[in-house]
Amino acid sequence: MFDTKIAIVLRNDMAPWQALNVTAFLTSGIVAQSPDVIGEPYRDKAGNTYNPLSIQPVIVLAADQATISNIHRRSLERDIKTCLYIEEMFSTGHDAANRAVFAQFAPEDAKVVGIAMRADKKLVDKITKGARMHP
Repeated sequence: MFDTKIAIVLRNDMAPWQALNVTAFLTSGIVAQSPDVIGEPYRDKAGNTYNPLSIQPVIVLAADQATISNIHRRSLERDIKTCLYIEEMFSTGHDAANRAVFAQFAPEDAKVVGIAMRADKKLVDKITKGARMHP
């Protein structure tokens, strides 16, 4: 049904609140990159309207640090635009501080806790190889 796939890969050793927080941030990045992924508003039987949601399923995967680093590297090698969340961003409190701490790391030393992408299905599968469905 879809030519593309949305995948979020989370490091498998995070606390539940961290995994949920990272998922929310990464999802917002996917929507910013691809606003066409958002559908029409929802309306219930009583006539109340609700915000639109993604028209496409989102797969959430988990991986250890080594695997998530490989996924990050493969995405860069294939020039796939991704959303990235690093461990140090947990210690900041706002966007400017997040970007400042993010800028202190290169791909080789970034402690990635989450990465998200929307690209061709087969390419996403190749890039995320080694990650498993999030428990």
